[in-house]
Amino acid sequence: MNLSEILFFGVFLIFIMTILIIDLGLFNKKSHVVSFKESLIWTILWISFALGFYVLILTNGRLIHGITDLDQLNFVIDKFQHQINIDGLSFQDALIIYQNNLGLEYITGYVIEYALSVDNVFVMIMIFMAFGVEQKYYHRVLFWGIFGAVVMRFIFIFGASALIQQFAWVLYLFGILLVYTGVKMFLTRNKTDKIDSEHHPVVRYASRYFAVDSSYKGQSFRIKKNGRRFFTPLFVVLLVIEFTDVIFAVDSVPAIFSITKDPYIVFFSNIFAIIGLRSLFFLLMNAMSYFHYLKLGLSILLTFIGVKLLAHHWLDEIGFETAHSLYVVLGILGSSMLASLLFPEKKISL
Repeated sequence: MNLSEILFFGVFLIFIMTILIIDLGLFNKKSHVVSFKESLIWTILWISFALGFYVLILTNGRLIHGITDLDQLNFVIDKFQHQINIDGLSFQDALIIYQNNLGLEYITGYVIEYALSVDNVFVMIMIFMAFGVEQKYYHRVLFWGIFGAVVMRFIFIFGASALIQQFAWVLYLFGILLVYTGVKMFLTRNKTDKIDSEHHPVVRYASRYFAVDSSYKGQSFRIKKNGRRFFTPLFVVLLVIEFTDVIFAVDSVPAIFSITKDPYIVFFSNIFAIIGLRSLFFLLMNAMSYFHYLKLGLSILLTFIGVKLLAHHWLDEIGFETAHSLYVVLGILGSSMLASLLFPEKKISL
């Protein structure tokens, strides 16, 4: 990291943490059931922040890497393999093309991550139900889960970026993983998943290495009992949520590397998507049954992204650009949601 990257990255993290602290400290001091209206407002707010950051990249994307001249711009384009050609252009004209492409990479990555988050939402709902967590404590668990997710994404994204820059063949491993995940999701799309709250590996680990109390104690993660400190089952649920996010990141992060090799863009799009995941969770809790074809769409999306990684050299040669990826992603998601509304799932009455 150079000084410009450190400053931009630091300001970004301060902004995100400030909003999260305001969210918990001002609007959610007391545990409560998040209403549809409240979740809709927060969802719109976080999407607005993400779109505002998109505008920032379009107008000032050069600040991310501290680009001040044409030589630096060429270096960044080569380093992160941006699919643009600025030969013969002035610095200002080249910068416009670069920032437009950077913004397109960011918004495409954001849409992909946000879409894949929907499947993660369904898993989280099942986790809360399996562990018998009261709805008024959902927000608190998800909030603290975000902090862990930010740290884990930072490690995963910049670690993966270092590997890609050192070993280009890692992209093919990512491609194979995504195709496998997409095919598996397609084959199991109609199966009802279940969470085993007693034999889950995180539960077994926590029971072995932590002192865990047997019952929930409101919103507390830790309590003092008979002079000893105990973790509550709510803390175990938080660990399960964190574990789930790590598994989820194995699929979602490589998906965005198919769009851009710039780890900062991957990180920014990831963070805005997973922070918006909390409000999306409450928004979808009562609406997920309406989009029964969405899982089919996500399986096709993952398979497409995997194939794109495996065939990226050939696609580059035929002129397949970031904009084309965005069109395909929006087409797949839009089609699956529209099909869900046009052909609603038939309920079997007994």
